[in-house]
Amino acid sequence: MSEPITYKSAGVDVEAGEEMVNRIKPLVRATFNSNVLAEIGGFGGLYDVSFLKKFDHPVLVSSVDGVGTKLKVAFMAKRYDTVGQDLVNHCVNDIAVCGALPIYFLDYFATGALEPDVAVEVIAGFSGACRENNCALIGGETAEMPSMYQAGEFDLAGTVVGVVERERIVNGADSAAGDILLGLPSTGLHTNGYSLARAALFPKHTLDEMMPDGSGTIGDALLAVHRSYLKAIQETLGMEGVHAYSHITGGGIIGNTTRVVRSPLELKIDWNAWTRPEIFNLIQRAGNVPEDALRQAMNLGIGLVIVVARDGADAVMERLRGIGEHPIVIGEVV
Repeated sequence: MSEPITYKSAGVDVEAGEEMVNRIKPLVRATFNSNVLAEIGGFGGLYDVSFLKKFDHPVLVSSVDGVGTKLKVAFMAKRYDTVGQDLVNHCVNDIAVCGALPIYFLDYFATGALEPDVAVEVIAGFSGACRENNCALIGGETAEMPSMYQAGEFDLAGTVVGVVERERIVNGADSAAGDILLGLPSTGLHTNGYSLARAALFPKHTLDEMMPDGSGTIGDALLAVHRSYLKAIQETLGMEGVHAYSHITGGGIIGNTTRVVRSPLELKIDWNAWTRPEIFNLIQRAGNVPEDALRQAMNLGIGLVIVVARDGADAVMERLRGIGEHPIVIGEVV
């Protein structure tokens, strides 16, 4: 007689899932505010939106995204403390450039065999970034799917929901020739260009090698957290002459910023206006990557672009410096 098949022998460990849920409860609760109406573990996250009465015309703004093949680097390094933060901050930036404030976040964590220690480390990243962005983590899904993922691997996706006053939506409608492009530094690749980076680097280099400039290891540079620009955006939102914000993700500086200026306007970028983080130079040298390909796939050290009228640029830069930012004039609209 054959051995009986159970859910656990088929590859799904319900007990491991319950252990994970118990361990993440304090992390999730730490993001709650008075609007969260349900504990973790329910069938749906409940969020009281009666505060929207304070708005004249509230508009909900949402975005969904993943971390992409940056996860492959995390698997190689066996380091999982940054990718959860990456996901939250990426999603928050995508709605922040519309003028929105995030209100809540939901995650999806899928793996072949659940390892509670790994899952808790990832979700701790969600929790920390949600607190940083004043955003509640109100729910998520953990899926254990044997044979769908290789051992030790998982995938992440997340959705953020925010709100903006309709009259404060930022859409680039007032962009004009002569506008200045202000860039804010990135912390590295953020969450884009990792397929190119891995193909270029890893035939010749390893994660534990030191960077040529001595700034840390290659692994440190590749796993640097995708930063949030929420504070910088909210601080300058509505200032005289601010016409648009561009979150620099796949498509690079030109691909993303062209999306927020009126057609047929174009961008003139001064590619020598800032010093690229060394990780981009290393990728280019290691893979003999053409400059155009690098510019299309990566942010090259600029994670947010602010499109602002020329006569308002100085005031915006002063405001940004006052909160510890380092704005750079990287070009203009033509």
